[in-house]
Amino acid sequence: MEDQLKELFQFLRDQNPQVRHIALSNLVGQTAKESPYRHIFLQGIQSSGLHKPQESDVIRDLKLLCRDQLATAHDAFRALVNLSDSTFLVPFLIEKSFLTFLVSYILNPDAILADLASMLLSNLTASTSACSTLLTLRVPLVMLTPSASKVPYYTPQSRSGTCPAPVPYPSGEQLETLALPLLIDAFIQAASLDHSVDKSKRTRKGDLHFLSSVFANISTSPVGRLFFVTPQPSDPLKPGSALEYPLGKIVPFTEHQDTIRRGGAASTLKNCAFHAPAHKAILSPETDLTPVPPSTVTAPGIDALPYILLPLAGPEELDLEDQEKLPPALQFLPPTKKREPDPVLRLTHVETLLLLCTTRWGRECLRTHAVYEIVRGAHLEETVDKVGHLV
Repeated sequence: MEDQLKELFQFLRDQNPQVRHIALSNLVGQTAKESPYRHIFLQGIQSSGLHKPQESDVIRDLKLLCRDQLATAHDAFRALVNLSDSTFLVPFLIEKSFLTFLVSYILNPDAILADLASMLLSNLTASTSACSTLLTLRVPLVMLTPSASKVPYYTPQSRSGTCPAPVPYPSGEQLETLALPLLIDAFIQAASLDHSVDKSKRTRKGDLHFLSSVFANISTSPVGRLFFVTPQPSDPLKPGSALEYPLGKIVPFTEHQDTIRRGGAASTLKNCAFHAPAHKAILSPETDLTPVPPSTVTAPGIDALPYILLPLAGPEELDLEDQEKLPPALQFLPPTKKREPDPVLRLTHVETLLLLCTTRWGRECLRTHAVYEIVRGAHLEETVDKVGHLV
């Protein structure tokens, strides 16, 4: 069986698109972690001794097939998503040309398989080397007229069978822009709180929920955390626009209906809370211009406290005095208010509060905003021992 599967590899680069699709459709099932023949895709790339690992033909073919027609590209992305948990494979998937294609594809609002591409990028950023590369990656853009597209730019490197170039092709000047701020904006644009809305009428065809996991992975490193708590132009395409913290764009999704998006937003916030100098900026309201020392550059506060407490808050009635201390978003919650159903995410929010308590300013802020009342109510209703113990 193994030899028969290997014989299919040669057909992945056949000139006939139907042949490529049939070959890949018979191979993609073998890329799953539990498959007994998964190793055939990883042969030849493990490094040994002083020999530098070489990219195998099948991996190179799968990367190229991500640009093929819909059915073939779908299976190619799926195969790479399955295989990307291998640390041996990551260096070949984060080389500049493929990573630029992957990010450019996600940024293109017409990309049909943007969600699969986001899953692949999420898996890749579990590697610190991928996070470092993404933090500095620049992607080429061609600016469009406002009425010509759902977004004001076109990413030339996204061109593929599932993401054709616009007609007529834009004649604007090509420029290179940092990818991560653009990914954050794409993540926001793709959010939909109303599933009754037709996807064809939305700004983007993909939900891009897995980008929240990308942000969470990047924020596990000190350099990544620093990006999220460093003031950046609110519009990545307009360097002179008002400054804001990138983290402030992500934290509102802790109450989103999708678990992946909620979890990534909560984890990003928790990871940034490890950076103690950022606590004041994280907790300050948007009306306060706050720096993150040692920098003196200010930006509106992130005002993250409501987004930490809302998932922990229930329908319990509080005294009027305590209600007035709470952030406005938590005052007089309706009797139908439910807590975060996922115990892992509840634990993440409690851990974030504990991290914010490690600075005196953070403790005082939590105390004056009646955080104790919300935490006490959450503790009384908690059914999972691990979460309850930490509360």
